[in-house]
Amino acid sequence: MDACRQRKRVRFTTAAEMVNELIEAKNKSELNRVTRRWTPIRLIVIDEMAYVAMPEAAAELLFQIIAGRAERAAVIVTTNLPFSEWTTMFPNARFVQGHVGPTDRSGAHHRYRTESYRFRRTLEKKGGKR
Repeated sequence: MDACRQRKRVRFTTAAEMVNELIEAKNKSELNRVTRRWTPIRLIVIDEMAYVAMPEAAAELLFQIIAGRAERAAVIVTTNLPFSEWTTMFPNARFVQGHVGPTDRSGAHHRYRTESYRFRRTLEKKGGKR
């Protein structure tokens, strides 16, 4: 929210949406054009990372976007899975290390044990406030 208030370019996407966009671009020989669209964005929020198993080709494309931003722009990843279980969702453990492993240059890994915003909003819509 702070990045938006500061008028930074921010994009929110799910991991599945992002991967689908990248795979489609690759199939149409437009991958370079599509990946360049992500370059000027100061913050990318990737939701539902490791929510479903990711084929190796998809993980490679996602890694290209994240790795290409190293030390130049920010990426926030959200997931319900503990980091220790990410290797079950990616076909190759080096992608997990490459995405957010212990050698990550930012050094900023935050784990929040709070109630899900979506869960809370769903309850509020149904009239059952917590």
